Amino acid sequence: MRFDDHFLEELKSRLRPSEVIGRTVKLRRQGREWAGLSPFSKEKTPSFYVNDDKGFYHDFSSGKHGDIISFLQETERLSFMEAVEKLALEAGMALPVQTPQAAQAEMKRQSLTDWMELAAKWFAARLYDKSPGAMAAREYLQKRGLTDADIAHFGLGYAPKERTGLKDALVQKGAKVSELVECGLLIQIEGSAPYDRFRDRLMFPIEDARSKVVSFGGRALNPDEKAKYLNGPETPLFHKGALLYGLPKALKIMGENRGGDLVVVEGYMDVLACQRAQIAAVAPLGTALTEEQIDVLWRRHPEPTLCFDGDGAGQRAANRALDRALPKLKPGKSFKVCLIAGGQDPDDLLREKGALALREALTVTQPFVEVLFKREQELEPLDTPERKAGFKKRLRALSAQIEDKDLSEAYRQDLLERFDRLFAPAQGAGFQPRNGFQNQNFQNRPFQKGKGGRFAEPPSYVTPEGGRAAKALSVALDPISAAVAQGLLDHPEWLSDHVEALETYGLGDPALEGLAKAVVGASFIHDPLDRQTLNRHLKNQGYDALLGGIQTAALRSASPFLAQDISLADAHNRWLTAFNALARLTALERALISAKTGAMQSFDAEIFARTKLERDVLRKALKSGQIFEEPTTE
Repeated sequence: MRFDDHFLEELKSRLRPSEVIGRTVKLRRQGREWAGLSPFSKEKTPSFYVNDDKGFYHDFSSGKHGDIISFLQETERLSFMEAVEKLALEAGMALPVQTPQAAQAEMKRQSLTDWMELAAKWFAARLYDKSPGAMAAREYLQKRGLTDADIAHFGLGYAPKERTGLKDALVQKGAKVSELVECGLLIQIEGSAPYDRFRDRLMFPIEDARSKVVSFGGRALNPDEKAKYLNGPETPLFHKGALLYGLPKALKIMGENRGGDLVVVEGYMDVLACQRAQIAAVAPLGTALTEEQIDVLWRRHPEPTLCFDGDGAGQRAANRALDRALPKLKPGKSFKVCLIAGGQDPDDLLREKGALALREALTVTQPFVEVLFKREQELEPLDTPERKAGFKKRLRALSAQIEDKDLSEAYRQDLLERFDRLFAPAQGAGFQPRNGFQNQNFQNRPFQKGKGGRFAEPPSYVTPEGGRAAKALSVALDPISAAVAQGLLDHPEWLSDHVEALETYGLGDPALEGLAKAVVGASFIHDPLDRQTLNRHLKNQGYDALLGGIQTAALRSASPFLAQDISLADAHNRWLTAFNALARLTALERALISAKTGAMQSFDAEIFARTKLERDVLRKALKSGQIFEEPTTE
């Protein structure tokens, strides 16, 4: 009997895995999971886990992973049909009516599945032939960093150039040509004999939820081939809009990691790269995400990550995914978005920087609503009342697309609040914070100059203890160094030509030495580096408290490049003046220390005096703000 995916998902949604499995395995609650001794191997310490939210079990001792259907197949030695029938009886679900036509269709489907499995084995064997095409395919995989173990794990293969190589091999095994056409392995053109669909291509088997091969994807090895990637057609086995490449193995990784993120990437090689780095990743099959695929994702994870290349094509793919997912959003069901910087994809990042860098890059995500707002914001310059009004109208229209009324209203409020903040008039007089400098600790608070050009007492934090700690930290920091650091945090692009200087001289304050190194490190991992990516990177490195202290200390510096009322170009120039001055000051300080310790033998008294004078003048100019004054001409 053929059970469609809707029936199986409904069956599994009615039964809690911990209850079904708990009749065989003694389970104990551990947070969101249930743990017990493995039913598949002898052990004294529990390594068997059941997750009701994800709908699966995972056994670390044996490596077995699955759902309640596969559990009954494993433990009670039932066939798939027997396991479904038993669970359906327990769930109170009527089985689909078994007609002679349905039985015949299921037999045919099973026959087609058998030929697909044989085709996968045949392609895998051809990859190790001595033909030039097979050698080119192996060289390609080696260049992409895949080992023989990886190739075997993912079932990769090679389709030879011969027009009927696969057809001849399977017919010899007893296959009917009509069956091979029906399951998409052969192409039938009226008036000519059927021939192999895939030729001279690297082959990727596509599996369904039961890990059965139902189709293939083929990558052309000939650069002149019109279609770089070719997927199998729609067949009785394969509906591309309902499947996700790599899903069975991704679910196993989630089981091994006891949860974790589920990442949606763009292509086959990106899936392989992520899964080799123990990241649960899947990909749509040559199209934008469909509604069916979105439902499949949400059944496995409440907030999957949509990962796209940082180039133009990746941005277009991200926009298509946003538009497709937006109407279907609902409370507790959404997406995060990761745009990898530098135009790289996960496969590039894994080969160039390793698994750790790839995993870190995929943790840098943005909420769905934030990406949606930025996309609309960047459609056109918002420099006239008409364009601003058009922007606001688009935001309202987007929120109205969400079918869930409560969430639609929440999105409308959030998007319009972001709009208001973007165009809010500056508060107070004089100094105003720029861009990211104004965070939740400083919003809606006027900034007023105090005595001597300094600023009023910094705002309190949420708790008295937090306020005292932040205040002590900010007082300890040099204000001008903190201001330069804040300018860099707000505008990481200013670092592009000064990475070496930052690495060599830091930010002029020993307390910021670790931060400077972390910023340099982030610039190598994320290229180009944007403000949000840098902020998340630094927080992941444990710099939360220091970031708050920098903001508070920067308030006391009166540095003009942090002001709101100057152009970005002017702010950059003034920041660069301060950065270069701090670098020069650090160089002078080091030279004086070396001279005092005798490390510089040629540093005579006259040079020492001139160096000390330059240091003192520069230090005074930085402290007084004179460094920013325009030279006057008489």
